[in-house]
Amino acid sequence: MSSRIVVKIGSSSLTTESGSLNHKAVSFYASEIAALHQAGHEVLLVTSGAVAAGFGHIGYESRPKLLHEKQAAAAVGQALLMQAYQQAFAHHHIKTAQILLTRTDFTNRKRMGNAGMTIDELLKQNVIPVINENDTVSVDELKFGDNDMLSALVAGLTKAKKLIILTDTDGLYTADPRYQADAKRYDRIDEITAEIYEMAGGSGSAVGTGGMRSKVDAAKVATRGGVPVFVGRVSEPGDLLAATAAHGKGTYFDTRLNSLSRKKQWLGFISSPLGSIHVDQGAEEALIYGGHSLLPVGVRRVEGQFHAGDVIEVVNLQGSLIGRGIVNYDAEQLRSILGLPSPDVLKKLEGTLHRLEVVHRDEWITLK
Repeated sequence: MSSRIVVKIGSSSLTTESGSLNHKAVSFYASEIAALHQAGHEVLLVTSGAVAAGFGHIGYESRPKLLHEKQAAAAVGQALLMQAYQQAFAHHHIKTAQILLTRTDFTNRKRMGNAGMTIDELLKQNVIPVINENDTVSVDELKFGDNDMLSALVAGLTKAKKLIILTDTDGLYTADPRYQADAKRYDRIDEITAEIYEMAGGSGSAVGTGGMRSKVDAAKVATRGGVPVFVGRVSEPGDLLAATAAHGKGTYFDTRLNSLSRKKQWLGFISSPLGSIHVDQGAEEALIYGGHSLLPVGVRRVEGQFHAGDVIEVVNLQGSLIGRGIVNYDAEQLRSILGLPSPDVLKKLEGTLHRLEVVHRDEWITLK
């Protein structure tokens, strides 16, 4: 059965040891993706590699570290990268389209929606979108390197059925297999715990910037949005088809959740909270298990300065994050009524109250 699949390829998989673009690797991955496409799947490609492809061509001896040098390398490398993909996919009679995104495109719900509609139309026309971070302007992504997270956001945005993150290792291990021979691979992970994060460690490549920790972060966001994830290696013909058929060379992150709406995805993983609200145990249970709205009676403390309509985080009395929501009160107004039962709130704010709920359940997402 055909489905929508997001495939992410990292810099280390696309470049030679010297840092130049590996055209043989591009051709190989294009053939693997073409096999998915020809099997009837809708495929979106999220690719790294612009800086890595460009720095050698521009004249740098090694990957640059200064921001303006990285931006220059990306400006050169993105054109080379896209040209290579177009030529490689042309051999399989497949058209491609370039889409450059930044985190700002996701934080703005209108731009996020426009990007989603553009991608939907391209897939409808049988075109493979080739998506990359806009490295020439995206300072944060150049600094931290995170196309893994971009792929998770794209998977949620497009309601993909699978996210395939390709890397130069065959999944997540209990320890670094390069140094510990007894390291065991996780074949399947049902829940991303603190132990899993500890196993993920830090960045593992001098060319790429997203290590296994970055991939686990991406898997957490994707699975929370209802998209199962594979993280592993595709090195031989047929490996990508095998990965989508649940017997690939890597680790599978499962999910029992349904896909999120674009609004919920934006609220939970992309929006910028402007404050936090601490709630008691009763309110916590009502939000998480009861499907209820948050009322003033359950609020114990307010932090930050925000206005009605802003996004805030909700935490429990132990300081653990419960979720995010769109607040219906200004911070100062909420401080004046916290802990009060609804009749007292109605009486105190008579004539100025637009909505009783602090956060309505329709404007809420649980993140615990």
